Amino acid sequence: MRRFKLAAAAFVALAVSGALHAQQFPSKPIRIVVPFAAGGPSDITSRNIAPKMTELLGASIVVDNRGGANGFIGAEIVAKSPPDGYTLLSATASITSINMVVYHKRPYDTLRDFQPLTTIMATDTILVVHPSVPARTVKDLVALAKSRQGQNLAFGSAGTGGILHLALELLNTQAGTRITHVPYKGAGPAVIDVIAGQVNGMFVDLPVISPYIKSGKVRALAVCSPKRSQYFPNVQTTAEGGFPGVQLSNHYSLLVPAKTPRDILMKLHDAVAKTMAVPEVREKFTSIGADPLIMSPEEFTEFIRKDIDKWAKVAKAANVRMDE
Repeated sequence: MRRFKLAAAAFVALAVSGALHAQQFPSKPIRIVVPFAAGGPSDITSRNIAPKMTELLGASIVVDNRGGANGFIGAEIVAKSPPDGYTLLSATASITSINMVVYHKRPYDTLRDFQPLTTIMATDTILVVHPSVPARTVKDLVALAKSRQGQNLAFGSAGTGGILHLALELLNTQAGTRITHVPYKGAGPAVIDVIAGQVNGMFVDLPVISPYIKSGKVRALAVCSPKRSQYFPNVQTTAEGGFPGVQLSNHYSLLVPAKTPRDILMKLHDAVAKTMAVPEVREKFTSIGADPLIMSPEEFTEFIRKDIDKWAKVAKAANVRMDE
């Protein structure tokens, strides 16, 4: 009986301690780790929500760019962080899903090492080229690539094995082209080189490239979605261009380390949801071609399960496997 009372007392003390911990959260700055270089859509997403989340939570939100190794460096940092709500991962489909199917060896497993928090936005992927490239449609690009013979076109991406790389490999596979892939440590640096003409073009998500399409610094050839983008209705789809198999979209999201307490998880989720409900914040996203999207942790977890299955099929079709 004495042992039972001691065990019960210990359980109650633990429960009270956990509740107090959640009530006190946050008591120090929160870090959002972006596993890509500054300037890309994941970085833009995190910096757009940080000010309002800081206000709602009463603690500073620090964006920490840890690019490199196809997102593995930043993701591993978060996976190995204490599950206390103070370290979040800014993720994309490449981080949550694609890395799971194109790499045998990886330092994390999404559904084992992380607790999905919520999606923040969804966006289309678009094919763009430098204005010097004599192509105005995806068919033009394919014809140009085939005419180059040994002098291939070069396309940048946010990193080897990511969604933007997969899009290029899908086009190469389906069109019979050999456009050269040039990986960068994030979409931001790749976009800079496309604008400068250092590479000929790239597949890229709308939020990071929209201003440069509007200013004429790059030319949009096709959007990789079933229907035209509401943001660029004059740009044809890849299906209209003759390549219906090159269809991709991306999502931007937040995850926390696995075993983060439920109360803290929901406090963070509530702050993100309220932030995305603010008209000025939503406008920041829609103005760059992104669609705000909030899911519950449970909905997002199931979404990732299905997304991994989807990307496994895409990777197989594009014949992409990074460490075989």
